[in-house]
Amino acid sequence: MELNEITITRAIIERYFNKLLDYADVDTAIVGAGPAGLVAAYYLAKNGNKVAIFERKLSIGGGMWGGGMMFNEIVVQDEARDILEQFGITTTKYQENYYTADAVESVTSICSAACRAGAKIFNCVSVEDVIIREGSVNGLVITWSPVEMAGLHVDPLTIGAKKVIDSTGHDMEVLHVIERKADMKMNTPDGKLQGERSMWAEKAEKLTIENTREICKNVYVAGMSANAAFGGPRMGPIFGGMLLSGKKVAESILGKSV
Repeated sequence: MELNEITITRAIIERYFNKLLDYADVDTAIVGAGPAGLVAAYYLAKNGNKVAIFERKLSIGGGMWGGGMMFNEIVVQDEARDILEQFGITTTKYQENYYTADAVESVTSICSAACRAGAKIFNCVSVEDVIIREGSVNGLVITWSPVEMAGLHVDPLTIGAKKVIDSTGHDMEVLHVIERKADMKMNTPDGKLQGERSMWAEKAEKLTIENTREICKNVYVAGMSANAAFGGPRMGPIFGGMLLSGKKVAESILGKSV
């Protein structure tokens, strides 16, 4: 059977835009497809939540892809090992409370599970603003990342969302937009973003989970965004806190354990 290039083009355009139209209004919009965002998407979608993830890069996985300094192995502790094993990811004990896993296997397995659960990922999409009504965030303003990178004057589009998760990592991209453009206080001691501190793995792993919460009306923080927002330190290439944070934020939104 012959293949027709125009049919291929039509198939891509039609299927993509049907997907985008279907997810123009969602229960939860996750910004950032790193480990925390992907884990949150999996648990939310598995429990019937309509979830879209917007990732500014072409690839997904955030910092997990590169392990530590491009050595593509990651480390997790006892508490997080169960999450990796739920996704069928092989873990190997290094010593007491330290387990390693292949970074590529980890990212691809979690991403695949999230997609099969029903979450949709839109890569090469940047969030440049939020929609605010009566003191709460109820949507995102999006554009193509290449448009943003090129500095082109192109108006964006909008996505409706009952809940938003900022899992963009160190940069806290959504929260910075809210702080800069909206008259909304953060649920931090002084109502402002605190900023990330220097590396301290043990403290950071605990605080990543503790700081995973609703930070302003309808907006939640997970992963390194949570630590940066509340003034916690970074933790480097141990990813247990990220995984547990993704699960916790899903439970917070769903109002139940998963």
